Amino acid sequence: MVRRIWRRSLQLRVVTSTLVISMAVVAVLGVFLMQSIATSVLKSRELAAVEESRANIATASGYLAPQTAEVADASPEGGSGGLAANPVDSAVSALTERSGGRYDVVVFNDDGIGDGRASGKIDYSSIPERLRAKVKASEEGVLYTQPVTLRYLGNKAPESGLAIGGRVNDSYEIYHLFPLNSEETTLLAVQRVLIGVGVALVLLLAAIAYLVTRQVVTPVRLARQAAERLAAGRLEERLKVRGEDDLARLATSFNEMASNLALKIHQLEELSQVQRQFVSDVSHELRTPLTTVRMAADLLYESREDFDPAAARSAELMQNQLERFESMLADLLEISRYDAGAATLDVESVDMRDVVLRAVGDSEALAERQATRFELRLPSEHCMAEVDSRRVERILRNLLFNAIEHGEGRDIVVTLGADRDAVAVAVRDHGVGLKPGEENLVFDRFWRGDPSRARTIGGTGLGLAISREDAMLHGGWLQAWGSPGEGTQFRLSLPRLAGSELRGSPLPLVPPEVEIRRAWRGHATPVMAPAVAEVGARSLENADAGGFDVD
Repeated sequence: MVRRIWRRSLQLRVVTSTLVISMAVVAVLGVFLMQSIATSVLKSRELAAVEESRANIATASGYLAPQTAEVADASPEGGSGGLAANPVDSAVSALTERSGGRYDVVVFNDDGIGDGRASGKIDYSSIPERLRAKVKASEEGVLYTQPVTLRYLGNKAPESGLAIGGRVNDSYEIYHLFPLNSEETTLLAVQRVLIGVGVALVLLLAAIAYLVTRQVVTPVRLARQAAERLAAGRLEERLKVRGEDDLARLATSFNEMASNLALKIHQLEELSQVQRQFVSDVSHELRTPLTTVRMAADLLYESREDFDPAAARSAELMQNQLERFESMLADLLEISRYDAGAATLDVESVDMRDVVLRAVGDSEALAERQATRFELRLPSEHCMAEVDSRRVERILRNLLFNAIEHGEGRDIVVTLGADRDAVAVAVRDHGVGLKPGEENLVFDRFWRGDPSRARTIGGTGLGLAISREDAMLHGGWLQAWGSPGEGTQFRLSLPRLAGSELRGSPLPLVPPEVEIRRAWRGHATPVMAPAVAEVGARSLENADAGGFDVD
């Protein structure tokens, strides 16, 4: 269902494509902007922290000078200079006062003079060993920075931060630990703004695409609906023309096309009506003089033995041609009924085996004159179907006459098959066959495969055309297969119940022996030959199992 809606809705595809592309573009731009803003904010914070750390280290170097350590050693209780006994404590106290609680300071004494001290409740483990190793190996005045996770003593949760370390007086390490809470809050706010703006932008682009495509798709949809109504026979259907843009010109062109099409259809209907009326009138009008001519021809034909040989031959030729003319006139009348839509079915439930036998019986005399033999393959059980037996017999006679005409004296195979829903009759000859593309042309009126070839058994050229009309009137199929040098096969397929839809045929259109022969030729190595033979044998077994008697 979703796939069908997706394939049928141009507007849905355009809006969805715009939405997906917009989301991808906004996501890429959002990530790029977020990275740029984060880099800029963190870089500016790092530069400010480095400058402040450098100033603090200069201040702390006065507390951690060598002489300060000597005074501390000489006066463990305190000194007259006002300095604390432990220089590290003095430096940490001074830097803590300068920080105002904005960051923490940790001081280490590498020479064992005094202990390490930290401001606040910062944990020494916040300083990674990798950073300490760099600071220990560096020269005085060189600062190193590294993002870290600040850990605190007590219940305070860890947080992201920036550690900056440097050496003082070749004996001390001073680390400044700057929390990045404010920067993270700022970046989180910027991220939320970018996401909100991105979502709003995507929805706005989708709405724009919807409105734009609606302006284009709506006229196209109206044109499609008008075309459907026009195809349904409502030739008065027209489109409303609004404005002078391309869509308005399209509507104008569509209306002109519809008007011209309606005019042409009306002209063709009148021409077809005139043609049908002409054929019907001529066919009916010819019956009266034809009856008179028939009576005179019959009289001459019965008295031909009293004439000289030339006159007797002329009487015989006139009799033959009159029979052909009467047959053509009857076919023309039948065609005119189909053209006028006046043909109806006289449906009855019959055994299709009897219908086939009657058609074969009507064709046996002609087959004997052409030295042709019929091979019947009929099921052993009853094969009932609701059909107009007169029309079906006429179809089969036409197919049999056509097979005799083009079978070149070889055997003609007539096969009857049935399944639960359909019955089929196949008439197979082994004559000249059909060229590619002629399997549809054979049902055209007065069509001949070889115009230079004369008809040997008469015929009007309308038999197959009438047969197809009879098959379609039953809701069935009449199909042809042929190949040069392999003969032809016509297959009539009819539903077993009158009025039901025909979905398939119980007989193949291409003869099984032709399929087996083609499969044999398609295998290049002799190793595959037994497999093909087995397929052919299995096909024959299945045919026998289906109830067909092969004579």
